Amino acid sequence: MRYLPPFFMLHKYPMKKLNQHPATWISPRVVAASLDRHNGSSLAPYDSLNVSLGVGDAPKTVLANRQLIKQTLNIPQLISARQNHGDQILILDQPLTHDQEFDGYDALITNQTGLGLMIQQADCQAVLLHDPLTPSVAAIHCGWRGSVLNIIDKTIRSMMDTFHTDPTALRAYISPSLGPCCAEFINYRSELPPALHRFQARDNHFNFRQISHMHLTSAGVRPENIDQAGICTACSPDYFSYRRACRSSSPLQGITGRNGSIIALR
Repeated sequence: MRYLPPFFMLHKYPMKKLNQHPATWISPRVVAASLDRHNGSSLAPYDSLNVSLGVGDAPKTVLANRQLIKQTLNIPQLISARQNHGDQILILDQPLTHDQEFDGYDALITNQTGLGLMIQQADCQAVLLHDPLTPSVAAIHCGWRGSVLNIIDKTIRSMMDTFHTDPTALRAYISPSLGPCCAEFINYRSELPPALHRFQARDNHFNFRQISHMHLTSAGVRPENIDQAGICTACSPDYFSYRRACRSSSPLQGITGRNGSIIALR
């Protein structure tokens, strides 16, 4: 299990290392992590920290993986969604007493402490947001369809409407995801609007990290408050990747687990 340093806390709040991992950080106010695929309980092709109940893995094993995450990050409840590449946003403004997975949402926002908002991904981005003033947090599932729908802007507007977030105060983080090296879209003229064509890194390959950065800044987030992992999930064997699984010649072609990205107020 690998964690990336929570973007918004590096120079703002006191921190301590979690389990002595050099890239694991937690603060008194908020915890965030982008997890790799290691140190869970799932068997191949879901080996081993698969967080998804919807890809064919044994539910008991997935729940054990989720429990490990909760214990390691000290999060009382883990909240997730059965994502569908849409733009529906779940607002959680009341306490919850147990883990829940909601149907049909691709972004989660809350001002409640102890709720770990989890995105499940295998090439798509998790965009994590923290408003230290209200305080509130958001977790966004953003694949290419989410980029077309600009779910990032819609989520920030929801935080503004619900929690009175000032977008200039937001800290944002873009998780490991499909990089411009591997994000090939041969039908991009029909799949992506013309406004996104300028993010073509080379023939038929697109930089969706730059697209998300543009959507964040257009919504009011300061560029200096945006951090990125810069890791391509298709290139790195440390992460689940649907694209890489589809390139496999095995009978399990296209079958893989899902990485987890989590953020919670403490």
